[in-house]
Amino acid sequence: MEQTLDACHALMNYGVDRYRRPQKISMVEEENRRKDREAYLQQQVNDLWRTLPTKAGKAAKKETRRFPEEPQENILYFIEKNAPLLEPWQREVVRIVRKVAQYFYPQRQTQVMNEGWATFWHYTLLNTMYDEGQLADGYMIEILSSHTNVVFQPPVTHPGYSGINPYALGFAMFSDIKRICRADRRGPRVVPRHRRQRLDQDARLRDAALQGRKLHRPVPFAQADARPAAVRGARRRRAVRTRSGGHPRRQRLPAAARVAGRQHDLGWREPNIRVWNVNARGDRSLTLRHVRHNDRPLDNSAEEVVKHVARLWGFRVRLESVDNHERVMQHWEVTPPHQH
Repeated sequence: MEQTLDACHALMNYGVDRYRRPQKISMVEEENRRKDREAYLQQQVNDLWRTLPTKAGKAAKKETRRFPEEPQENILYFIEKNAPLLEPWQREVVRIVRKVAQYFYPQRQTQVMNEGWATFWHYTLLNTMYDEGQLADGYMIEILSSHTNVVFQPPVTHPGYSGINPYALGFAMFSDIKRICRADRRGPRVVPRHRRQRLDQDARLRDAALQGRKLHRPVPFAQADARPAAVRGARRRRAVRTRSGGHPRRQRLPAAARVAGRQHDLGWREPNIRVWNVNARGDRSLTLRHVRHNDRPLDNSAEEVVKHVARLWGFRVRLESVDNHERVMQHWEVTPPHQH
């Protein structure tokens, strides 16, 4: 049980459908489906792996067909439905883990907005309460100390550096949205202090923040606004010539915004590994294929991923890393202990 659960948790990021949205079902239908799976799923697996005598002409034709016919991105779903040695309770564990992974997949895509949204309103509301005299000085000092630790951005040379802090980046983004909404650039430079105008500005702030949170994933959200201090300081410029061949002109390149977006882009951060082939009429080995993005190789931790897949699959598993021309540049192969 523990090894099965550990393997499923290690493969959670490869147990989601990235482009297909599952339909919502009721609890009654979910219970009926669970009963059907327990009675019928093992029979389906047996039918898949049953060896039947075939005619010589048909055998050669069937062996040329790859299984699955199309690469499968949801590795846990493929294992749940097709692993030949899993017990029914193990399949249910695989299913539960992949359902949890699918549920949290949108949250992982919107990490910058989620963390920035919570940090921004926590800071804004508490400061408003303090200005109105509802909070004591000692309590506010503790709040500011905690907030400073949350939005702290370690430098690259810091031992705890692990990229751009999503709390700091999200908080800076929403603070910049607040600045834009509070300052009317088309009107006078001094912000009016009338109560009704302030309420209108607050309403506009909420609308803009909600709109940015609903419409943007981390990549466009970070790339759409390169004004906050977290991104502004890392801007760079370059000189480009006009089409007419005149003097060079300066052009802003929010490179830091692109870097921030890529750090939280799951398509950029997580390798593209899919189920490529199963030797259904031979040793039942499973082949996974990784397609390199921007020619980025896999690190040594890929072998641990193959071990977890082999533990669930029950037979030899091979992972191939290929380039754009489908040439195998790296490969790992793991055989379960019971097959040695």
